[in-house]
Amino acid sequence: MEITKVGVVGAGQMGNGIAHVFALAGYDVLLNDISQDALERALDTVRRNLERQIAREKISEAEAQAAVGRIRTTLKLEDLGGTDLVIEAATEREDVKNAIFERLLPHLKPETILTSNTSSISITRLASRTDRPEKFMGFHFMNPVPVMKLVELIRGIATDEPTFKTLLGVVESLGKTAASAEDFPAFIVNRILMPMINEAVYTLYEGVGSVKSIDESMKLGANHPMGPLELADFIGLDTCLAIMNVLHDGLADTKYRPCPLLTKYVEAGWLGRKTQRGFYDYRGETPVPTR
Repeated sequence: MEITKVGVVGAGQMGNGIAHVFALAGYDVLLNDISQDALERALDTVRRNLERQIAREKISEAEAQAAVGRIRTTLKLEDLGGTDLVIEAATEREDVKNAIFERLLPHLKPETILTSNTSSISITRLASRTDRPEKFMGFHFMNPVPVMKLVELIRGIATDEPTFKTLLGVVESLGKTAASAEDFPAFIVNRILMPMINEAVYTLYEGVGSVKSIDESMKLGANHPMGPLELADFIGLDTCLAIMNVLHDGLADTKYRPCPLLTKYVEAGWLGRKTQRGFYDYRGETPVPTR
């Protein structure tokens, strides 16, 4: 199946990045959100990120203008019915995702491929709630989407081969690399990454090191570009907690138990960069550790 029109549900950090890369690759994009402000912020973010790519001579001014021209926005979910591929990039909550699919299904073409950008939730389970489990896949982009080269492709138990091959071609057309993952909790990247972040939070919780010493140790001692606590703030502590809960519930292994300190930060609303406070306080000129 040829994909030319792409619908993206959710205009947040992931959704606007997905819209960006698809539009730049020549696809017509329809970006949906429940908030007009979110849609306007998303377009502003896309423009800023395209300008960065121009400054780094990754793309031309003409390519950037053409990409912006390919993105349309809508508050009506049913408007995505005419697209060839839908990518759900809403919040990492299964009930929210299921509600979106339920509202969307009556409006979709029979051949439309339905995907979720979920970072941890069972693709088989999500697909089973739709009318097209054979045309349903996990389509997991990494954050920030315009920069990161990897896309995890996750087949549910019913996903057919033509759907997988189509999405493999789409990933290649975006200039990215696909990694095929089996449908187990958190797939590949987050199955490895989130327990490391959770262990860093335990290291802080138990007083083994401070925020600064933990992050500096991993940057200078393991050559990581960003410390695990800084990375957690970038991802969003609520997302980190949600993925750890999926791992803990899905695999029933105590090694995936979320650190109580991570839970406490989320309960306080200190979710990282997006709320200006997490393991660092971002309200000043430079981030300051909060512990």
